[in-house]
Amino acid sequence: MLPERAEAERLLRDAEGHNPGPWGNHSRIVAHCAEKIADACEGLDPEKAYILGLLHDIGRKFGTRHLGHVSDGYTCMMALGYEEAAKICLTHSFNNQSLKDYIGKIDTTDEEYELIATELKKTVMDDYDRLIQLCDSIAGSEGVLKIEERMEDVKKRYGAYPQEKWDTNIRLKEYFEKKIGKDIYDAVEQELYRP
Repeated sequence: MLPERAEAERLLRDAEGHNPGPWGNHSRIVAHCAEKIADACEGLDPEKAYILGLLHDIGRKFGTRHLGHVSDGYTCMMALGYEEAAKICLTHSFNNQSLKDYIGKIDTTDEEYELIATELKKTVMDDYDRLIQLCDSIAGSEGVLKIEERMEDVKKRYGAYPQEKWDTNIRLKEYFEKKIGKDIYDAVEQELYRP
């Protein structure tokens, strides 16, 4: 289950009120990119893609946390009955479905870490998970970035970027470009779009 678009936008605004920062516009850019790619991709619903993109980082509502934002977002969306959004909160950081993919501090309690590990292990990823992972890897907070620029930015901020995750992001880009039959940056209007 998912919230309607207007409710998802309200949830994001409310979350930004609790923890303002560039993550809000980053989420809007992920949503924009997901909607545009899904619109060009047979079998994907652009509205659903937009909502999932908008809510992927909703766990940031609860403060400045690294891995903790994953469990916070998952728990928050499950509490509201939005299982599909909860799944995206969980999967967006793990494109190889492994906790070793996480870039940043492990700042969870043991219970939160176990929740992420358990739920991630039993999750069956689909093209919505893959789409949000891709869009997360091209969305800055001011606009759409080339995937390599975004990954270099993350590497600079955190000191590392696992090669396996890097390679998977490139494969995701190629996968969706093949599905839509055009350059991903053209599809998301990289040169024109600003949040």
